[in-house]
Amino acid sequence: MITLNNHAAQSRMPSGVNGSHHVMYFSELLKRRVCAGKIKDRIGKLTDLVFALSDPYPQSVGIYIEHGWGKPTEFVPWDKVLRIEEDAIFVQPPDGSDKYPPFVDQPGWILLDKHLMGRTILDIDGRKVEVVNDICIVESGGKLLLVDVDISFNGFLRRVGLGSVRWINNQLISWKYVQPLSVEDAVATDQVSMSLTRKEILDLPSEDLADVLEELSGKEQQALFTSLDSEKAAETLMETEPRAQRQIIASLRKEKARSVFSELTIPQLADLFTVIPHDQVTGLMELLPEDKATRIRAILAEDETMAKSILSSDFLAVQGDAKVGDVLETIRLSGREPGSISYIYVTDADNVLLGVVDLRELVLAGDNMTVVDIMTSPVVAAEDDDVRKDLAQMFAKYHYRTIPVVDSQDHLLGTIRYNDIMKGVEIRVKE
Repeated sequence: MITLNNHAAQSRMPSGVNGSHHVMYFSELLKRRVCAGKIKDRIGKLTDLVFALSDPYPQSVGIYIEHGWGKPTEFVPWDKVLRIEEDAIFVQPPDGSDKYPPFVDQPGWILLDKHLMGRTILDIDGRKVEVVNDICIVESGGKLLLVDVDISFNGFLRRVGLGSVRWINNQLISWKYVQPLSVEDAVATDQVSMSLTRKEILDLPSEDLADVLEELSGKEQQALFTSLDSEKAAETLMETEPRAQRQIIASLRKEKARSVFSELTIPQLADLFTVIPHDQVTGLMELLPEDKATRIRAILAEDETMAKSILSSDFLAVQGDAKVGDVLETIRLSGREPGSISYIYVTDADNVLLGVVDLRELVLAGDNMTVVDIMTSPVVAAEDDDVRKDLAQMFAKYHYRTIPVVDSQDHLLGTIRYNDIMKGVEIRVKE
C-alpha cells in the first residue's frame, strides 16, 4: 500500500480509476531512500521512475537507482515495491544477490525525471506554452499511473522542498493531451509535444497566462497576446511583470492597444505607464479619450514627486549612547500630541542613520540601557530620489507609520508619513 504524502494535492481523478487510490507528485518521491525490507537495509535513493507507455495512462514498471562513481545502476521492478512511506520506499530484497540487476532500457519506456521534468511544452501549433515543473501520479489497485503534468510554479516549489507553500493554483494538464513520446524522441529534444488546443490555452486563468507570456518572447509572445479578447488581454497584462509588459506594449498595433486600454481603469493605466519609457507613453496617451488622458497625466506627475520634496522634519533622532530614561524624559517634556511619535531614530555624530527603536520597546526597556542596545539595524529607509510610487510600495510591504529618508551617504534627512503617501493611492484604487 502507498501512503499519501501530506503535501500531495488532490488531482482530478482520471477515468478508469475506481475505489481506493492515492495521489502524489513525482518531486516528492525523487531522492527518497529505497530500503530492502527494513529501514536499516538501504540500497540507494530513487533516481527516477520508469513508466511504460500505455492507454489511457502510462504505468510504472519500476524504480531506477543510480549510484554514481562508476558503479552500476539498479532497476527494481514495480511488482517488487512493497510500500512507499514518508521517509523511505520499501522493496523486497533482491533474489539471490545483494543488488538488483542494472537498468536496461526497453522500447516504449520513459523516465519521468530524464524525459519529462523541466521539458518545454508545445501546443499543437508548435508554440511554446510552459515547462513541466512536476508530474502527478496516482496509485490504484497496485498500479502507479501517470495522469497529469503540472506547469504551475507550485511544482517548482515542491522540487526545491517548499511543497507546503502554494504560490498559485496547480495548473494540471491531463496526460491524454500528450502525444505518444518515445525515449528516442525525448533524448533528441528538450521539448514535449502536447495536443493542447489553442482554446484550452486561452481558458487558462489570467495569472497563469501571464506566467506563459513571461516565458515567451518576440513573435510567440505577440501571437499569444493578440489572440486574447480585449478583456482577457487587459486582465493578463496587469498580471504580467514589468519587463514583459514593456515587450507586449511595444509590439501592439494601435487598434489592439486602444481596445485593451479601454478595459483598464485609470489607476491601472497610470501604473502601467510608469513602467513604459516616457517617449512611448506620449504616443499611447493619444489612444485614450482626452478626459482620461488628462487624469492619468495628473497622476503620473504626482507619482514622479521625489521623497526629498515631501519630507517631514517632525521626528525624533538621538545618538546611540543616549540612555533610555533620558529619551523618555525628553519625549514627556516635548509637548507632542499622543501618537505623534512611533519611532526613535538612532544616528551617529555625523547624522548617519544607524538604527530605529519602536516606542513600545523603549517604554519596556530599562532606564539605564542605551538606545543602541535595543535598536533594530539595518533600517528600512527610502532614498531621497525615490518617487511616490516607490514609497507607496514600501509602505504597502512593511506597514510602518513613517519611513526615514536618507541621502546617498545614509545621512538622515527626514521622514515620510504613511498617510501622506497612501491616502492618495487608496483614493485612486477606489476610482
